[in-house]
Amino acid sequence: MPIGRLPLEQSLASGGRNGAPLSRRTVDYVHAVLRKALNDAVRSEQLLSSNPAERAKRPRREHRGPVDIWTADELRRFLDLMSDHRLFAFYRLAAYSGARRGELLNLRWPDVDWKAPALRIRGPVGMVDGARVEGTTKGGRERVVSLDAGTVEVLRAHRRRQLEDLRLAGESWVDTGHVFTTGFGQPIYPDTVSQLMAKTIKAYNEPADDGDAPEVPLPHARLHDLRHVHATLLLVAGVPVHVVADPLGHADPSITLRVYAHVIRSPRGRNR
Repeated sequence: MPIGRLPLEQSLASGGRNGAPLSRRTVDYVHAVLRKALNDAVRSEQLLSSNPAERAKRPRREHRGPVDIWTADELRRFLDLMSDHRLFAFYRLAAYSGARRGELLNLRWPDVDWKAPALRIRGPVGMVDGARVEGTTKGGRERVVSLDAGTVEVLRAHRRRQLEDLRLAGESWVDTGHVFTTGFGQPIYPDTVSQLMAKTIKAYNEPADDGDAPEVPLPHARLHDLRHVHATLLLVAGVPVHVVADPLGHADPSITLRVYAHVIRSPRGRNR
């Protein structure tokens, strides 16, 4: 069956080994890999006239808006907790750009335009069967996300720190060009940043060694919720929906409304 007619939803039920089901995430990753490979066949090698993966029917997703979103004060508290960590710039970018985890972990330094200033989002990275796989953006097109002055300074400090890591690592440094790396230059494993955020929040709320717990704990949040915080704060501030939708990578502003409208209408949203 041609891939363009293949309903990828069937893979959810029986696309794995021996007919086992697959998760939506895995199906999305496989689709991203195929789309990237076929895009290269169209644009670079000119082996195909069009990309059949663009016509594939992907599994439907329910657009569930976040139940509860951090306030600006809660976001500041979390970023303060991360300020001395070597990956602080990652969380700052996640909160102030609205980019997805895989998109940020796939950034290279040439993707940073210091003069604009802005980021060029070329596509995400994910893990499939333990292998790092790069794909194209969900809309199949690159996008540019503007950066505020404070975030630019955080990113410059991160660059200086990475250059110091390079100096200390010497010949052990692996030069991949990625913005976010380990102390030896290797790209960051995606789950690392998600787990670090959860551990940081838990350590703040439940300090070890009989430390005093904060009077006001930091609500639990996932890494992806930083993207929600970014969008919600902009919408509550009165930024037009179509302006918010573009840096988020939403092809249609109606997607932005569907995901966030109920948050904007909530008393918590209005009182930010």
